[in-house]
Amino acid sequence: MPGFDLLVTNLLSPIVLAFVLGAVAGFIRSELELPDAVLKLLSIYLLLSIGLTGGRELAQVKLADVAALFVVAAALTVTLPVVTYLVLRRIGGFDISNAAAVAAHYGSVSTVTFFAAVAFARAANTPSEGYLTAVVAIMEFAVVLSLAIARFAMGRAAGNFRFGELLLDTLRGRGILLLSGGMLIGYVATDADWRRIAPFYEGLFRGFLMLFLLEMGMTAARQIRQFAQVGVFMTGFAILAPIFFGTLGVYAGWAVGLSLGGAFVLGAITASASYIDAPAACRAALPDASPGIYLTASLGVTFPFNLLVNLPLLYMLASWLYG
Repeated sequence: MPGFDLLVTNLLSPIVLAFVLGAVAGFIRSELELPDAVLKLLSIYLLLSIGLTGGRELAQVKLADVAALFVVAAALTVTLPVVTYLVLRRIGGFDISNAAAVAAHYGSVSTVTFFAAVAFARAANTPSEGYLTAVVAIMEFAVVLSLAIARFAMGRAAGNFRFGELLLDTLRGRGILLLSGGMLIGYVATDADWRRIAPFYEGLFRGFLMLFLLEMGMTAARQIRQFAQVGVFMTGFAILAPIFFGTLGVYAGWAVGLSLGGAFVLGAITASASYIDAPAACRAALPDASPGIYLTASLGVTFPFNLLVNLPLLYMLASWLYG
């Protein structure tokens, strides 16, 4: 069975096994840990590396060729958080703060899931378009939209909510800053410049990603202990939402003419849920929202589900679409 073989291949890949090792270490309360300074360095390296590669790819295409993709990315940035908010409010019965906080996480993007999907596509000999990095940067603005929805819904649009400050805080986040800055550097770099730095930013990428996923496995294991807090409804949402959103992303990539690997990675982007940038924004702007709900759902449920199960499923869907 090709689909089963693909699932097994993904589960036995070094990148996924590094995550599993971290999860085991977390469950048994191992002394294994990576210092905060190392984690920050790994995060900076991965974000900048993806940005540089994306800039290089973007320099090779005409703006008209990617305009449709960017329009789709903008539409997804609005659609995903709005759908999430409405489902949680009208079906789940969540209050405004918690519904908006979850919408911020599921409308935004997990860059680690993006890294894993890019590596998955490369390993399958169907590399994705590097300029998909720009889509990741665009979809970070779902956090701003979700928090704006909450403020307006609470009737505080004219109160202490300042859209400009929220927008500036989002732009200052390391995700957008490093991805966008890296893309600019990669875009203007000459071939000679790129050859000098490519061994570091391309050759070492998967090794650094394994170290980062080792830590993410430990973090996810700690969050999964709070599994009961998210409840049956939220657990179901944290599994079904990435399947639905990821399917939407794969079809969108196919519709705008991306390659098989590109459509798959776009699906992975839309299936992912932020657990790095979005939590910081929600803690500051929505203090009444419960981290036990939005962080456990995004990191404890959706992230491992995507990494272990949903990525192979989305790749199978993309393979079927492209015949």
